[in-house]
Amino acid sequence: MELSAPKSVVVFDYGFGNVRSAERALARTGAAVEITRDFDKAMNADGLLVPGVGAFAACMQGLKEARGDWIVDRRLSGGRPVMGICVGMQILFARGIEHGVETEGLDEWPGSVEPLQAEIVPHMGWNTVEAPADSELFAGLDADARFYFVHSYAVHDWSLETTNPAMRAPKVTWSTHGKPFVAAVENGALWATQFHPEKSGDAGAQLLTNWIGSL
Repeated sequence: MELSAPKSVVVFDYGFGNVRSAERALARTGAAVEITRDFDKAMNADGLLVPGVGAFAACMQGLKEARGDWIVDRRLSGGRPVMGICVGMQILFARGIEHGVETEGLDEWPGSVEPLQAEIVPHMGWNTVEAPADSELFAGLDADARFYFVHSYAVHDWSLETTNPAMRAPKVTWSTHGKPFVAAVENGALWATQFHPEKSGDAGAQLLTNWIGSL
């Protein structure tokens, strides 16, 4: 019996993100992982992971300088899987608002990333999430599974309506810190998490395994 080749994943290296942690976590799933900003490799991999830490505006600038905005858009146009983590999720929305300054995002999803509405900011540490029952990303995980968050901004009061009956509505996972916010989204080939699965122990490892299994 011929064994199938491991899935190839590129961790996109545009200067913002815990690329080494992501690489190690993905390698443990059995994927063939490479950290690079090489255009062809990023386009042709089975999966593209876009990490992100720091400010929304700085991440967007770095991504554009590395042509990552074009790569993400072209991959998704062809149904090629992309996953964003932390600010790598936030930049997938239409805009980010930090310190009163609005910055355009990739606009793969409508909506605004705004300051967390909580007494204690940043939201740093472990928290539970509320995932849809049919979530593929959280399959096999207990309802009380905890994930590691580090962020001061998030998307609140969000939904994405689909008018085309042939299109499935996205699966949205929520968490709460002060006010409910979007913790993860599954939308066709585009998945993303506000938390850091690579820092979330066994639960994060299962989540990444689920993503690799979907490629």
